[in-house]
Amino acid sequence: MLSDMEKAHPELTARNFPSAQEELQAAQPPSLYGGPESAYRLAFADSAFLLREELRPVRMQLELLKPELVQTELGIESTIVIFGSARILPPETAAERLAEAEADGNEAAVARARRQVDMSRYYDEARRFGALVTQRSRTLETPIYVVTGGGPGIMEAGNRGAHEVGGKSIGLNIVLPHEQAPNPYITPELCFQFHYFALRKMHFVMRSIALVCFPGGFGTLDELFETMTLIQTGKSRRRPILLFGREFWTRLIDFDWLIETGMISPGDVNLFRFVETAEEAWAHLSAHYGFDLPDTTTGAFAEDM
Repeated sequence: MLSDMEKAHPELTARNFPSAQEELQAAQPPSLYGGPESAYRLAFADSAFLLREELRPVRMQLELLKPELVQTELGIESTIVIFGSARILPPETAAERLAEAEADGNEAAVARARRQVDMSRYYDEARRFGALVTQRSRTLETPIYVVTGGGPGIMEAGNRGAHEVGGKSIGLNIVLPHEQAPNPYITPELCFQFHYFALRKMHFVMRSIALVCFPGGFGTLDELFETMTLIQTGKSRRRPILLFGREFWTRLIDFDWLIETGMISPGDVNLFRFVETAEEAWAHLSAHYGFDLPDTTTGAFAEDM
């Protein structure tokens, strides 16, 4: 907001130099030097120059800076990160695929489709959790925003839950050969695209007050173990890590064997907690941070689920 003095005397705060945008608009190259081989164009407007191998440090800095500036300007201070498989289907889609497999009579396809139906319950829980976080943190002085990897599956479910209760949420997409078109539930001004995994990981952790992991594959495991390692080694502050689905995680990872063989300390299993439902996850976060908030879940959303 401009002060009365600044409004009355705009010259007191006027720019002393043209902005980069103004310089770019004014910089019309002479016809002799307007071709693609010319080095005459401004460096910051020269995409061929910015894409040179030697400019990688600059591109990495830009990739760190752009989401940071946008989130700061939009008042994003606290987030909860939702990780999980891009391959987990919405329940209705999983049911359709099962019906198709049963109609075809392929036993192997039917078995896979039944597994997809079983796993689809996690889509519903991620959707419900995204809604709970968004709704129940609205009365906090610092609202909490859901952030996902921006793709389909569990990521879509988390963004969808926030969207369906009228909230904003963040998507940190990355350029991949598949599975990384942004899902339609991300708030457009908070939908980012990354080239570097390392910079994307930093943005997952920088504002997060909790990490919530649903069943997933290599990508989910990568983010989970990296975050636990940062906390275990003291490189990052301790925060809740919630694993949805005890049966899935204990079958996937034999934590007791890691302790027995001395690969981790017994206390390291306290870095995370198993949960089964969105409500259980929120209750744990509420207890950890001392939230004392009313249940503002709408009946319409509960019926829709």
